[in-house]
Amino acid sequence: MTISQSHSDLHAPLTTTTTTTMDPQQPDPPKSYWRFTKQDFYPEPSFQNLTSYKSAFSKTLHRLRGRCLGRSTDATELIELKKQSENEMRKCLTWVDLIWLGFGSVVGSGIFTITGLEARNDAGPSIVLSYALSGLSALFSVFCYTEFAVEIPIAGGSFSFLRIELGDFVAFIAAGNILLEAVAGAAGLARSFSSYFASMFSSNPDILRIRVNSFAEGFNLLDPIAVVVLFIANMVAMRGTKLTSTWNMILSMITSLIIIFIIIVGFSNAKTSNLEPFFPYGPEGVFRAAAVVYWSYTGFDMVANMAEETKKPSRDIPLGLVGSMSTISVVYCLMALALTMMVKYTDIDPDAAYSVAFEKIGMKWAKYVVSLCALKGMLTSMLIGSMGQARYTTQIARAHMIPPWFALVHPKTGTPIYATLLVTSISCVVALFSSLDVLSSVLSFSTLFIFMLMAVALLVRRYYVKDTTSKVDMAKFMVSLFVIICSSIAITALWGANVKSWVGYAVAGGFWLAGTVGLVLVPKQRAPKVWGVPLVPWLPALSILMNVFLIGSLGAMAFKRFFICSGVMLVYYVLVGVHATYDLAHQDTVESVVEKGKDVGDGL
Repeated sequence: MTISQSHSDLHAPLTTTTTTTMDPQQPDPPKSYWRFTKQDFYPEPSFQNLTSYKSAFSKTLHRLRGRCLGRSTDATELIELKKQSENEMRKCLTWVDLIWLGFGSVVGSGIFTITGLEARNDAGPSIVLSYALSGLSALFSVFCYTEFAVEIPIAGGSFSFLRIELGDFVAFIAAGNILLEAVAGAAGLARSFSSYFASMFSSNPDILRIRVNSFAEGFNLLDPIAVVVLFIANMVAMRGTKLTSTWNMILSMITSLIIIFIIIVGFSNAKTSNLEPFFPYGPEGVFRAAAVVYWSYTGFDMVANMAEETKKPSRDIPLGLVGSMSTISVVYCLMALALTMMVKYTDIDPDAAYSVAFEKIGMKWAKYVVSLCALKGMLTSMLIGSMGQARYTTQIARAHMIPPWFALVHPKTGTPIYATLLVTSISCVVALFSSLDVLSSVLSFSTLFIFMLMAVALLVRRYYVKDTTSKVDMAKFMVSLFVIICSSIAITALWGANVKSWVGYAVAGGFWLAGTVGLVLVPKQRAPKVWGVPLVPWLPALSILMNVFLIGSLGAMAFKRFFICSGVMLVYYVLVGVHATYDLAHQDTVESVVEKGKDVGDGL
């Protein structure tokens, strides 16, 4: 076999390795979906035996450099990687499905679980501003996702988009955070479901949990109810995409009527005196709460992951994403305001805020309606989250960043059952031990980090095209982007250090403005084919600033947990991920060597 690709050519499409010689007249025999072999988990040459792994590991630095510089292509993500799944996902969703999937995924994932906690501990009545701020930032991210999704309608979502524009290594870091977000989000929803379920017949939301005093605080309340409901939701999601979408649509319509009821009754029993003081924790509390309540908007990225199963992505995705998120932002602000006007923020129950609030104003019967709405919202969020998380995982497995066994799509259901089981199993373990406050801070950091990278990726896509962008324009672009990011960090650092002087903010803001103006002066190299983000580069640059600022508003513990998790990811990448992805990108040069069971060296 001739070597037609050098190691410097990192943009070549990926192909499927064939390790045995077949008669060209004989079709490949169909493979059973229910298989469990080493070849399905680690088919790469580097893992054929201990000798090959040792040889590959000795070349880790060279391979890591190649993966850091390597970028995927639209065709690779859309066509080549899909072959790893062996079966196609079914195109069965319309824009109507996506709107209701967005509603079902987002509403309930945070408004019923985080609002009370943050209103009481961080923001008070100004929680409504926290939701408005987070909603605006989320809408900017929705625009970025939408432009990518209509042009690259693939299950990988942000993972695939970042892999194309920022390279394999950044995509791997994002992949780790995506999986972390999936696990923390699912576990957090399940824990909240348990709290609301308990609140229907007891004032103690922990009554169904098992306390273990020997465990650390935050991990000492075991929650078997959360495990059971999470497992059931994921099993239903595996049955089929259209079936799940239909049930979500029916349940979400009922939820929308109950939400209207909550808002009307809330304002009917409102007391303006409960809004005083409006900023009990100062402006800092508004931003701290905004960073955490961002969780309430995170479901939209799961809807973007359904692009591979959408009938007309160019029409359905913009309508579904932008339409649903705009409406949800308004609904969230109204619900947060209604809560803080019904009950003094110091009296809000942090675990089951709305149901307990109705009980406090004498409407005990209404608390059951609210609790049922919250339970339904959390259930649909878990259902849709399960679908989206599994599709993220599928594309990550297609790229061999985790074993490709998890990329297999079942021929009858058209769903990635193995990927769903992976996320389900880990989420159930985390849900059993971890408290809601621990999960929410980890989830918010990962989500904001990915959304910030998506804004960067959009700018790269518009301003840089290999072999087209001149070196001068590339240098201008890189400098401008660097200034935007650094000035965003500087503004965040000044705020975190509680600097009162306006001089520092003026200087840092001036640099951010200069960096954005610098991008305006750089010629764009690519125009959107179907649907584009408006006001580029201003809107993506503002998205970077807002996401960095919200990250900086999280507590020190969130940073600590994020960096610990990232460290674990890097260890895995060095030991496994870099070699698996390297082999996949170069398998046309190593095919004949695999048959002999030899290691594939970097000297090919």
